[in-house]
Amino acid sequence: MESVNAYIDQNKERFLDELFELLRIPSISSQAEHKPDMVRCAEQWRSILLSAGANRAEVMPTKGNPVVYGEKLIDPKLPTVLVYGHYDVMPVDPVELWNTQPFEPVVKDGKIWCRGADDDKGQAFMHAKAFEYMVRTNTLPCNVKFMIEGEEEIGSGSLGQWCAENKEMLRADVILVSDTSMIARDVPSITTGLRGLAYVEVEVQGPNKDLHSGIFGGAVANPANVLAKLIASLHDDQGRVTIPGFYDDVETVSPEERADMARAPFNLDEYKQSLEIGDVQGEAGYSTMERVGIRPTLDVNGIWSGYIGEGSKTVLPAKANAKISMRLVPNQDHHKIAQLFKEHFERIAPPSVCVTVTPHHGGQAYVSPTNTPAYQAASRAMAEVYGVAPVPYRSGGSIPIISTFEQVLGIKSILMGFGLGSDAIHSPNENYPLEQFLNGIKTIPLFYKHFAELMKK
Repeated sequence: MESVNAYIDQNKERFLDELFELLRIPSISSQAEHKPDMVRCAEQWRSILLSAGANRAEVMPTKGNPVVYGEKLIDPKLPTVLVYGHYDVMPVDPVELWNTQPFEPVVKDGKIWCRGADDDKGQAFMHAKAFEYMVRTNTLPCNVKFMIEGEEEIGSGSLGQWCAENKEMLRADVILVSDTSMIARDVPSITTGLRGLAYVEVEVQGPNKDLHSGIFGGAVANPANVLAKLIASLHDDQGRVTIPGFYDDVETVSPEERADMARAPFNLDEYKQSLEIGDVQGEAGYSTMERVGIRPTLDVNGIWSGYIGEGSKTVLPAKANAKISMRLVPNQDHHKIAQLFKEHFERIAPPSVCVTVTPHHGGQAYVSPTNTPAYQAASRAMAEVYGVAPVPYRSGGSIPIISTFEQVLGIKSILMGFGLGSDAIHSPNENYPLEQFLNGIKTIPLFYKHFAELMKK
């Protein structure tokens, strides 16, 4: 530990300068105008990997945004770790809620503030710097490959095919991922489960144009009113999703596993206070942690209709739209769930409107075992840095490509993330504690050390 601590102390300012260069690139994958930024960010990652000590690094094309691949192969007899990360980020809207410029990183109050500071440029960058340390101190104990993609925030639509086409190149013993969070700053955790995702957009079309709400209101269906009613009907009074068949394949978690989950530290009052809400809500019969970890959900992510500009404009809108995501648990198939949603939503729509449901991206849930050398290596590494053994934890989030890795490459992933719930990922004022960033750089070399040792046994 003394060696890596000294290396960090000597190079911390350089690390931040290099990270800030990366953060300044507005690599928003969901917005077409940022396509040149995606390429620029990929090229920057190529330079980062080469500078860190990779023998090979290149920007490889896909049918969408490019993938950055890098490697340092020191001995074919040694284990190989494949590091996965992504360089694309979420949009910054609503920009007026940011306290700093979204793509001008600053360090304030012990945190790095910028879009991508945590998700996932900051966390992926930790791996590059930990790798650099091991290369320059001649302590790298196994082979390392990097796969940094540019479409995670829009479902990794190109990566599955790219992996299939490059399966031999990507051969590894484990995929190491830092794109998740810990329970708390003083409660390290390893994510052992991710929920799947089915994402759809709905459009409710009424009249062929916006109408005068006084002349036509009450006689013609208002698509905004209809959409609100349809959405409200998607949950019952117990917080359960009302789509027929939605729960048919849901994995039942044993009482023993639920009891294990309940041992993880969680303070409901602090949770509510941090979010400034009066109370929580959700499916009856489950705790807050269970609702976001082992149960499927349905939520509106965006909704719009009619006139929303300054002042008033009394119209009956011609159409209303919403974006809806369903987080899924093991055994639920995202294609099936999207189809069930489509059939149900179209079936319950009144004849006064026309409903169109467009499925977007999705992915399967993922569960990682805790009895593997990779999990044991991650657990030992985090315990050395944080002074306490990490808690296995099922996250409510989704990384759809993780299950694809197992299907296409046949490789399990270990999800060793260092983010915190307070990092505001996907929201205005995204941040990443500097302490967590540096702790990640300290922990990753220990993972390699323990993983290489365990793989010898």
